[in-house]
Amino acid sequence: MKARVWLTGVFLFLLWPQMAGAVTVPFIKIGLEGAKDPRQVSILLEILFLLTILSLAPSILLMMTSFTRLVVVFSFLRHAIGTQQMPPNQVLIGLALFLTFFIMAPVWQQVNNQAIKPYLAGQMAPDEALKAAANPVREFMFRQTREKDLAIFIKISGLKRPYNKNDVPTLVLIPAFMISELKTAFQIGFILYVPFLIIDMVVASVLLSMGMMMLPPVMISLPFKLLLFVLVDGWHLLVGSLIESFRL
Repeated sequence: MKARVWLTGVFLFLLWPQMAGAVTVPFIKIGLEGAKDPRQVSILLEILFLLTILSLAPSILLMMTSFTRLVVVFSFLRHAIGTQQMPPNQVLIGLALFLTFFIMAPVWQQVNNQAIKPYLAGQMAPDEALKAAANPVREFMFRQTREKDLAIFIKISGLKRPYNKNDVPTLVLIPAFMISELKTAFQIGFILYVPFLIIDMVVASVLLSMGMMMLPPVMISLPFKLLLFVLVDGWHLLVGSLIESFRL
């Protein structure tokens, strides 16, 4: 038995070079050569444009959509209830991400119809498609941005007072939109904190009156907070209110 195993091993060892030589290895050539067809240059520019968009996708998701408001409010909710790491960060970020897709769907549909489809059909140049794609996103940000937040960045940048929305640069609109989103998220967070803070105060007063000063009030109030949140169907109310808070 051992001799048979040994002979099999020797046989495979002797055949390995022939087996390896039979495998076809792909050849990849990378070089800089003159383009013979203008279409080759166009394809290269399309690839570079796509790579640029993909590299900026995380920043676009964070700064130009509803994601910021959603994830900040969910973080406030978790701290208000006092559940520490429940729900986990992955769950909250995933929920905020898919809600962002839902809220931004009409905007992205406009981007697809006004920019992506005409560009793929060859009816638009890349710069025209980029400008057409920015218009629906800018309109969404304008609807969520407060005028005073926009005014302060226009003043800091030293620009003249714009006559209409088209005169406002995107680099000015984005930070104004961000701080408006943060302010709205903090306002919602304050409203979330109030009922849970009242529960904490009531539990702390009861424990103090009973002489249980060494017992942490947070440990006792947590079940009551969870019970209140479940009884009022908190996720339904919160998510519904968040979606309706956006001016679409």
